[in-house]
Amino acid sequence: MTPPERLSTLRALARILPFAKPVMPRLFAGMLSALGAAVVSLMIPLVLQATVDGPIASGDLTVIVWASIGVLVLGSLEALFVYLRRAFVLTPATGVEYEIRQHFYRRLQRLPVAFHDRWQSGQLLSRMMQDINLIRRWLAFGSILLVVNVLTIVMGAFLLFRWHWALGTTFLVVSIPLWFFGYRFERHYNVLARQSQDQAGDLATSVEESVHGIRVLKAFGRGKHALQKFTRQVESLRQTELGKAREVGLLWFWLEVVPMVAFALCLLIGIWLATQGQLTVGEMLGFFAMATALRWPLESLGFLFSFLVDTRTAIDRVYEVLDEENAIVDAPEPKTIAEPRGELAFRGVHFRYQDAAGTERDLLDGIDLVLEPGETMALVGLTGSGKTTLTTLPTRLYDVTGGSVELDGVDVRDLTLDDLRRHIAMAFEDATLFSASVRENVLLGRDDLEVHSPEADAVLTEALQIAQAQFVHDLPNGVDTTVGEEGLSLSGGQRQRLALARAVAARPTVLVLDDPLSALDVDTEALVEAALRRVLATTTALIVAHRPSTVALADRVAVLESGRITAVGTHVELLRTSEHYRHVISSLEAEDTRHREMEVNL
Repeated sequence: MTPPERLSTLRALARILPFAKPVMPRLFAGMLSALGAAVVSLMIPLVLQATVDGPIASGDLTVIVWASIGVLVLGSLEALFVYLRRAFVLTPATGVEYEIRQHFYRRLQRLPVAFHDRWQSGQLLSRMMQDINLIRRWLAFGSILLVVNVLTIVMGAFLLFRWHWALGTTFLVVSIPLWFFGYRFERHYNVLARQSQDQAGDLATSVEESVHGIRVLKAFGRGKHALQKFTRQVESLRQTELGKAREVGLLWFWLEVVPMVAFALCLLIGIWLATQGQLTVGEMLGFFAMATALRWPLESLGFLFSFLVDTRTAIDRVYEVLDEENAIVDAPEPKTIAEPRGELAFRGVHFRYQDAAGTERDLLDGIDLVLEPGETMALVGLTGSGKTTLTTLPTRLYDVTGGSVELDGVDVRDLTLDDLRRHIAMAFEDATLFSASVRENVLLGRDDLEVHSPEADAVLTEALQIAQAQFVHDLPNGVDTTVGEEGLSLSGGQRQRLALARAVAARPTVLVLDDPLSALDVDTEALVEAALRRVLATTTALIVAHRPSTVALADRVAVLESGRITAVGTHVELLRTSEHYRHVISSLEAEDTRHREMEVNL
């Protein structure tokens, strides 16, 4: 796959215009206000020149007073324009930031699991927060000042010729090297800016991993190792930032030196012209007042160019996510299932992960399996046979690479994602909870209910009873207790029971359970299984089984071996006819025995 063509800076900046378009009138008004402030600042030298050559030379005190008042009025007007610029742009810019961030987050939610498998969470977080914030500051400040300051320099340079062509020519010719240094700066700084922002994302990933894995680091005494890794990353970022600082410092050096050289040469030429009678004292004062007024716009170019490059890099990084292709989308003409029965069928299903080598066989290599409406099917197999991968296909967490998965005879790819995930719910072995209340976590799949309504309370109570999660009533605030980030304030078994309650509360047509009872003790598991039988009596279920007791929940059992279903039948039938099934069950029984002995010893 060839990398995408790198856009020019202007074309890259133009990519945010769809977000900025609704507020462009106010941004334009802010730019006009800034331009007004610049024009007023350029008028002051003209007033000074007229005052020196006029009333000061003639000694007219009244006119001098009025001229002083005029300068004061111009200064006040400049301050007013600066205030208006800020008033016009700050609120719209934050609105643009809000829209970009919302769009970015929606995109993250829509992108498939395969995308999130490839991307570090810290890289996504740095784009979401730092890069989008940088874009907002560029819109509100950088873009306006860059345009206005360049226009100010152009207008000021034109006015310099008003006093004498030699002075204007000298000032401009001496300033020409600035464009060369600016071009050189953009080339070098662009690379460093991208490297710095990527390293900041890597650093955010390391911090996040260390915080989430703090128990493991402490348990194995690897805090020092994590600190050493973090130190190396911080030092790399520091060196990159020093490189950026050197580039900015070099540009600022030339932006300071070149105007000062131009001032010195113009002073010499101005004095000579004054002695020759070609330039009055007022004109000479006006010239240098104008040159001084142009000094800030000239000096600001260094900062604004670095700001420009940083923003362009931020836009590139944000659009790397927004431009990501999403293959798991709704069909152009989606179908619906008016009366879902719950027949789940895998027909010639093949699947391989995107990073699999071309020489590897498909992880799922021709799966044919049909679950009848209301049937509970246990899926067993040795580690690595593809059981968990198979459970991700009905809800399209991944799409099949061959064949089809059908719900009531309709290919799941022909249903909208919202419809599909209303019909099919999942509970994972690795139970993930959100930093929210127990109530909100369990009712996550019921967007049709108001979480504090009596109907929601009834659904919540039933789901908690089935999952044997009544422990939530002993929490400080009961079902309204916030469980903490990823539910880490709860035990593994408690998290797994809440995840199971969440799947049950969704009341799906098909329930897919990936070893949902692995973290439960034997007694709790028995209670949950007894309650689950009532739910499974009317729900089609596919259950990944790692314990013989879980197999006992099923009407039939499917054996997954080397990416294929090699046998389907009842537990008794398979014990009689399938040697591989007997081997798998004996492995499960041995593991279950070790698990029970461990509980007794504890």
